[in-house]
Amino acid sequence: MAPTEATRGGPADPAPTPEAPPAEHAHPAEHAAQFGAQERILTLVWGYISSEILDLATRLDLPDLMGTEERAATELAASLDTDPVATLRLLRAVAALGLAEETGAGCFRLTPAGHRLRTDVPDSLHAFVRQGMGVFRQAWSHFDHSIRTGEPAFDQVFGTDFFSYLSERPELSGTFTSSMREATRTMSTALAKEEEYDFSSYGTVVDIGGADGSLLAAVLSAHPGVEGVVFDSPEGARDAAATLEAAGVGERGRVETGDFFTQVPGGGDLYVLKSILHDWSDARSADILGTVRAAMPAHARLLVVEVLLPDTVDSSAHPLGYLSDLYMLVNMGGRERSERDLRSLLSDTGFRTTRVLTPPGLTPFSLIEAAPV
Repeated sequence: MAPTEATRGGPADPAPTPEAPPAEHAHPAEHAAQFGAQERILTLVWGYISSEILDLATRLDLPDLMGTEERAATELAASLDTDPVATLRLLRAVAALGLAEETGAGCFRLTPAGHRLRTDVPDSLHAFVRQGMGVFRQAWSHFDHSIRTGEPAFDQVFGTDFFSYLSERPELSGTFTSSMREATRTMSTALAKEEEYDFSSYGTVVDIGGADGSLLAAVLSAHPGVEGVVFDSPEGARDAAATLEAAGVGERGRVETGDFFTQVPGGGDLYVLKSILHDWSDARSADILGTVRAAMPAHARLLVVEVLLPDTVDSSAHPLGYLSDLYMLVNMGGRERSERDLRSLLSDTGFRTTRVLTPPGLTPFSLIEAAPV
């Protein structure tokens, strides 16, 4: 049969799609952009591998074993009773993640970031890493439940809420409390000395949900004329008295325990909620604020310390804020909020926002001050 116009690829056929040029012929800038996009996606897909590397390294106490010295992979493998070749491969991955450096063939030394995985350094993040693993990660297998319902997946997986689960497991509760102390240690010291917020103008500071007392200890140490109260659950405040004593401020600081959904200490001049409201939904946060409002004298002030999300995501937005936002959703039912969100929440619970501060030395935290109305 003679070819027709259609069978010859004429007007009846769609225009042929030009083939992409072979990769080796791509323009260097185009190739770099393509590779950059692919690298970003692969890094995200394999993010769980990075987490597993951190998990195993801390479970093996590898950072403590390395200490401050250069160590050979074979020596470390012998100490850990692990396969020498596999241990070398692990250490090279640790180095590729920026936590160590290979100083010579098969020899490694921790970087400044790697040193923070040790348990024996003042700025350790060891407990924070442990808090990100094990039980604390299991709810993510039901991440879709949280997105579909807006409710924490943790409750579905474990049959109870996050904090109730921890309260019945002292070891896990201790890890969580330690992780919070590690994550905010530097920030607490900076906040206590922050020139933009004068704690010395308040006679008594009440730290609501103050856990082990690290923040109040820093405030009292920096301001000798101030007294204070750490308020938390009996489990949360278990180490607070010892923290205050160790800081030399035990005579000016006391510990009270209870449930901040029910009642908090009265008579304070400044009430602090640091990284508390983001643990809870709007409704539960309103309950906390209502309890605090009922305890506050008319002259007192409330200081909310939180990470504020921008109203819309732009190129300056840091991913950590949004990762934390989803962590709160999946595990606790809470959320990170914008300034607008917090102003609205405060207004609905009997407060007037008096100022919002974003001191560079406290990045990524902001200070939201409010007065009772």
